[in-house]
Amino acid sequence: MPSSTTVQFEAQRSYLMAVAYRMLGNRSEAEDAVQEAWLRYAQQTAEIRDVRGWLTTVTARICLDQLNSARVRRTTYPGEWLPAYVVDPDAGPAARAELADEVSVALLVVLERLTPEQRVAFVLHDAFAVPFEEVAAVLDTTPAAARQHASRARRAAADGNIRHTAGLAEQRRVLSAFLAAAQSGDMQTLAAVLAPDVVTIGDGGGVVRTALRPVHGADKVARFWAGLLHHRMADVVEAKVDPVLVNGSAGVLLRATRAGGEKVLAVLAVAVDDGRITGLFNQQNPEKLLLGDL
Repeated sequence: MPSSTTVQFEAQRSYLMAVAYRMLGNRSEAEDAVQEAWLRYAQQTAEIRDVRGWLTTVTARICLDQLNSARVRRTTYPGEWLPAYVVDPDAGPAARAELADEVSVALLVVLERLTPEQRVAFVLHDAFAVPFEEVAAVLDTTPAAARQHASRARRAAADGNIRHTAGLAEQRRVLSAFLAAAQSGDMQTLAAVLAPDVVTIGDGGGVVRTALRPVHGADKVARFWAGLLHHRMADVVEAKVDPVLVNGSAGVLLRATRAGGEKVLAVLAVAVDDGRITGLFNQQNPEKLLLGDL
């Protein structure tokens, strides 16, 4: 029979994963942070009255340390950085009736622009309603300073917001129209399905060729994608485009068969608002394309 300590921790695991993933934008790193929190909890001998509060603080501090370390590493990252997606099969209309707990790629991209302190304060207070007194304890600062970090994060998130309001059915429809137009080279139709302020971001990790900076605007994005698909498919014997859910939203998994065999080329996630694509997030970094049984 599991110990009471194990039972208490397991009751909080999914909550802690939600906190850690929003802070780190990487599922495996979030799992590592939660596991470290478990080890620290298991070693505690003093009585803990508020288990969730204690574990939230510990997990957030672990994530803050990781964010500060990652901030240094990403200054030398080649090109744009995108999170390692949570990719699931898309079972069609029946897939995931409830997506409330998912974190869209669009939101994670915005969170990535915040400082570590802003991100922790924003996630803890705005997403999980942690009081500023407890946020301050995580950040080793005053409640007033913690409140200011959250306020600045809120403004930055609003300024950099990539609109993503469409339901899953509309996301699928718009993404399908985009892919059809891009593959056919129909520039007029392609531009029409893109919002005027659309942005596309690609992450090749310095291994796969992609744009090193975000591409903005419907015309530029349309030309970029038409050229990208033409270039990537030049020596492809057979291509497969599989619908998937990327962080709970519509996306596609692109596989290609070449002379050397089949491989995953990319996972594409989208943000959709008012019938048009506002964001295209193209994950091509091979280290972030570990997709299990998909």
